[in-house]
Amino acid sequence: MVASTLPTSAKDMFCYGIYTASHVVNRAYKRHLKVLGLTYPQYITLTLLWERDGQRVTELAKQLRMETSTLTPLLKRLEEQGHLVRSGAKQDGRVVMVHLTSSGQKLQKSAPEVTACMIRETALTHKELEELQILLRKLQEGLGDT
Repeated sequence: MVASTLPTSAKDMFCYGIYTASHVVNRAYKRHLKVLGLTYPQYITLTLLWERDGQRVTELAKQLRMETSTLTPLLKRLEEQGHLVRSGAKQDGRVVMVHLTSSGQKLQKSAPEVTACMIRETALTHKELEELQILLRKLQEGLGDT
């Protein structure tokens, strides 16, 4: 980017847009997830477990782009709520595995309605949402794990 085309105000910076959009999305999800007793990060974590139950903590952390030290308290709260269990792997007790309980599995039934409400609230078309997903993935790949 040429210096003369660089944004001059915070509102013109892509990082500002992503930062504020992230907060808006988090608050919007909060309204829908309150009924389920979940936070947005807990919901996203459960979503990954609904896709594939029985993952290592390190695998979940990588997918969420979190440090395991940040994810562990979140998992502990979900375990206290009865939605998952953490246990040492049979082959190596140092490896912590995460499995859904029946309570965690039952929450999945509410996920489609939460998603439908959020999609409606975005005021974006299906095509716009698909394009946004493509751009977000490209952004993540471009920035990598810096």
